[in-house]
Amino acid sequence: MASILQLETLSAGDKILVGGDRFVQISSDLASRFQKGDAVQVVESTGELLYLPAKDRKATADAVGRAHAAFAQMNSVSDEQIGSFFVKFSAKLEDDAVWAEVVKTNEEDVKAAKAKGRSTTRLVADEKMRRDMIDGLRVWIGAKSKRGSIIETVEHTGWKVDLVGAALGIVGFVFEGRPNVLADATGVLRGGNTVVFRIGSDALGTARTIMAKALEPSLVEAGLPSGAVSLIDSAAHASGWALVSDRRLALAVARGSGPAVATLGALAQQAGVPASLHGTGGAWLYGSSSANVENLAAAVECSLDRKVCNTLNVVCVSRQRAAELIPAVLAGAEKAARQGGDGPGVFKLHVASGDEGYLPEELQQRKVMVTRADGDHEELQVETLPEDKLGREWEWEGTPELSLKVVDDEDHAADLFNKYSPQFVACCISEDSAEHERFYSRVNAPFVGNGFTRFADGQYLLDRPELGLSNWESGRLFGRGGVLSGDSVFTVRTRVWQTDPMLKR
Repeated sequence: MASILQLETLSAGDKILVGGDRFVQISSDLASRFQKGDAVQVVESTGELLYLPAKDRKATADAVGRAHAAFAQMNSVSDEQIGSFFVKFSAKLEDDAVWAEVVKTNEEDVKAAKAKGRSTTRLVADEKMRRDMIDGLRVWIGAKSKRGSIIETVEHTGWKVDLVGAALGIVGFVFEGRPNVLADATGVLRGGNTVVFRIGSDALGTARTIMAKALEPSLVEAGLPSGAVSLIDSAAHASGWALVSDRRLALAVARGSGPAVATLGALAQQAGVPASLHGTGGAWLYGSSSANVENLAAAVECSLDRKVCNTLNVVCVSRQRAAELIPAVLAGAEKAARQGGDGPGVFKLHVASGDEGYLPEELQQRKVMVTRADGDHEELQVETLPEDKLGREWEWEGTPELSLKVVDDEDHAADLFNKYSPQFVACCISEDSAEHERFYSRVNAPFVGNGFTRFADGQYLLDRPELGLSNWESGRLFGRGGVLSGDSVFTVRTRVWQTDPMLKR
């Protein structure tokens, strides 16, 4: 039998086997950087070679090790102690002195991110974020845990079976610039699980302060093992790759979207680690031939208040009433851009190729100032977009940005959604109930509504802090909805009670 040997050196041109019948070759740059203790991983779906330095692998392994040790101790931690942790953590965030330190660090993070031209939309630790974190933590104080609860009992003659909820294990989180996730994800503790975080460089300073000033002291005071919540002290992408590849994880959760999240999901799949991935964001809205014009305008306005994953990205309108519906879409976008004020109401529109004739010529020729992450730019307010690019998510900063497509009917809108969208949120504005049912049955989305798109949020929908949202970009989800929350992270044990000592088969 062949033995597995440790990789200690690499040379340019070395071949790394992929999938048993393919290979990728090592570049001279990677070969020169590789040292003993480092690792390389191949993303089998793309052939991408990833370099994992030893220091990032160790930082990740140590954090997972702490969570692993803590999980073994969680069996002796009572539900009351876990509830006490949430009481103490929320109280510390409510302490103005503690929060002032968080804000001070966060301001430095925001300044550094802006200097790099990064988006800071979800990075700023403002009063609303603080309030949402506190409210979310308090949900878990008295929440019932599935740990130890009897989910179902099946009675037999001489014996019975209890299906009993139990802790799942270690949950690994990878997220970029959203420090509030640090609080949201501690909800997995309610079920007796432990958690490891990897956070991007933009929010790492803020996360360190929250950990040191609020989270870790609360663990100690509540009597929970210190490693129950572990932060990987590395901003390198390699630490995230190492985390989702660690087979000690019971679940990997990747927040965000784009190629980076796709890579994390692929690595988790290769390692056999179950994963909850957001994937690409961007919601779709269809204004039908029976749509109420005012309702359509309101849905557009209320879906463009800020850029997050469930923000409106594509509007489809019925060709039969395009002359009425498109002005409503434009009016809603303009009102959203004004944000309740009397500003210029500037928005950016991408119209599908071939549909330009439905827009006023003056609008198509107009130039406006568009606020991007790296500053203001003068651009045409309207640009054309090939139909096959309708799935592009607009990561706008201060200027609302969306795409427009004219369609034949609800079937056409649903088919375009299924073909080009991330299969996340789809809403239909219509006064016809049969049209709603046809749209619902045809569209492949976990979140479907009849108004604004921003409803797709765990806290807003279910009154529980969300750990992550999932689209159906990579297929439907087995046995659960699109919202992952702390109380949905559990497993089930089977316990048999035998009263007949002579029971046999």
